[in-house]
Amino acid sequence: MRLGCSHAKTCAMSEKHTTDVIIIGAGPCGLFAVFELGLLDLKCHLVDILDKPGGQCAELYPEKPIYDIPAWPVISGQDLTDRLLEQIAPFNPQFHYQQMAESIQKLDNGNWEMTTDQGIVIEAPVIVIAAGGGSFMPKKPPIPELKRYEGESVFYAVRKMDVFKDHDLVIAGGGDSALDWCLNMQPIAKSVTLVHRRDDFRAAPDSVLKMRKLVEQGKMGLVIGDIKGIDGADGQVEALQVKTKTQGELELKCSRFLAFYGLTMKLGPVADFGLNLHENLIPVDTEKFQTSEAGIFAIGDINHYPGKLKLILSGFHEAALMAQEAFRICRPNEKLRFQYTTSSSDLQKKLGVAEDKAA
Repeated sequence: MRLGCSHAKTCAMSEKHTTDVIIIGAGPCGLFAVFELGLLDLKCHLVDILDKPGGQCAELYPEKPIYDIPAWPVISGQDLTDRLLEQIAPFNPQFHYQQMAESIQKLDNGNWEMTTDQGIVIEAPVIVIAAGGGSFMPKKPPIPELKRYEGESVFYAVRKMDVFKDHDLVIAGGGDSALDWCLNMQPIAKSVTLVHRRDDFRAAPDSVLKMRKLVEQGKMGLVIGDIKGIDGADGQVEALQVKTKTQGELELKCSRFLAFYGLTMKLGPVADFGLNLHENLIPVDTEKFQTSEAGIFAIGDINHYPGKLKLILSGFHEAALMAQEAFRICRPNEKLRFQYTTSSSDLQKKLGVAEDKAA
């Protein structure tokens, strides 16, 4: 499981940052926006709820072929992500993974300040919303009173492994995330039990084999059934009620519960940013792709305008035009010079493909 990106530095939490542009969403459009902004010497911080870049391409169909990316007769979602990361590496973008852009406010100096659900604060003159169809939100098991435990002893993602150290841990799910974290947590947790509704898993075969071997060795548990209830107090889970076909009702003692039931798309806190909305999409102009708020732009599938096509190609075009206006906002006292990467030695130096003759 990749929890970072070797092409860019992941920022530490509990910090305040200042940059030129905040990009909400690290999918293909958000990544290409880094390139277009970088050519104009604008620095970017990206916030994404996933634990890696690539958005839907990397999360939902990393191996699915894409046929309409210029110059690529066929490319997978993961390969496209990798190529984009390679392309933007010279601009050293800063990534904040597994975080949601929770709120924004306009500052007295004219900049925007964005706060994530993990408390990171980023200030910038420009915000670009490139969140695709919205944020990936965890699908939650239909367990009564579950919300009382969320964030205290019930989790849908792993941000810090130490939270689970020396705990009796139950992990629910049958995909890669559930199996990967079973294998990662087994050495540090007091105990690990995997719960899945059937004895068939969607995870990588190697991970399934390793999990079954640990079960055979008595180093972790496996229960086939459905979680129906939760017991505990003051936000601390004490046990889960599981209905099985072979053993009836079971009570699994635990002090931490991780649920990996998949992801769904929701607009999330972006809906509360005070922007005009059209059927859960953000209307923009077609000159700059600016929203109803000056300095806030929307590119990719999340925006709306007459003739909109939900194609990655369209998002790339929108990113290029957005970057021009972003420069004017970030550098009001500088002249914008339009240049071609094929002929501009200045741009080629920024990309690291031409030597500085003055050096």
